[in-house]
Amino acid sequence: MNLSIKISAPTSFSQLNPTTEQNGQYAIEARNLSIFYGSFRAVKDVNMLVEAQKITAMIGPSGCGKSTVLRAFNRMNDLIPSAKTEGEVLFHGQNIYGADIDPVEVRRHVGMVFQKPNPFPKSIYENIAWGVRINGFRGSRSELDALVEESLVRAALWDEVKDKLDQSGLSLSGGQQQRLCIARAIAVKPDIILMDEPCSALDPIATLKIEELMRELSKDYTIIIVTHNMQQAARVSDYTAFFTLDENRAGFLMEFGSTTQIFTNPKERVTEDYITGRFG
Repeated sequence: MNLSIKISAPTSFSQLNPTTEQNGQYAIEARNLSIFYGSFRAVKDVNMLVEAQKITAMIGPSGCGKSTVLRAFNRMNDLIPSAKTEGEVLFHGQNIYGADIDPVEVRRHVGMVFQKPNPFPKSIYENIAWGVRINGFRGSRSELDALVEESLVRAALWDEVKDKLDQSGLSLSGGQQQRLCIARAIAVKPDIILMDEPCSALDPIATLKIEELMRELSKDYTIIIVTHNMQQAARVSDYTAFFTLDENRAGFLMEFGSTTQIFTNPKERVTEDYITGRFG
């Protein structure tokens, strides 16, 4: 299906599920991406190809721009008044920073899961249903019920909550809340799911469940994750991007490759030093 993300919102919910055929094997591409906060350049000249239906981990020391780059992929930085973006981010061959691109429409295709679970103060059911309604769902109640169930099943949460869908999402444990947020994100049928340190507030058991869920979801979705956990990056990702800082404290992409190559045979000494714990 050919689909443009320009301007108008889709008229039916099914239109929110484009294929990756327009951009070959790549789900998203950054070209000479620089991001400024006021006069300070936080990220400079990032060039990066993200392969579709794979997990790409972004690692690096604190303050090196990982989360800033992640947010650039669905224009979340637009919500920061001082932020300015230069360069291009291509999604299905279109620059999402083009003058005629609606950022809200971009976020329908590129979902996001944040560091801390942030369920709506609504029931478990409404956390999914409200999210899809505001994104254009116009189906029947039975179709909505099926979509809520499907999303919770895919987030590996259905069996734990199917008998308490009317209870508040805030009543769930931290790990369950994060899986609810993932269910909410995938309910609108995005192409890409961005995850900004989704396990940093979770215990090891909940973290393992999220990691297993990411591997399962990567069969159908492109996942880009920011993590400070080297073991997590090594366990779950197919590709790894290592960011660090230059002499002006601007973040840049030092090295990018398969996770196996980055962790076993990095090309740059600074990459090896970070991965082995010599700095960072």
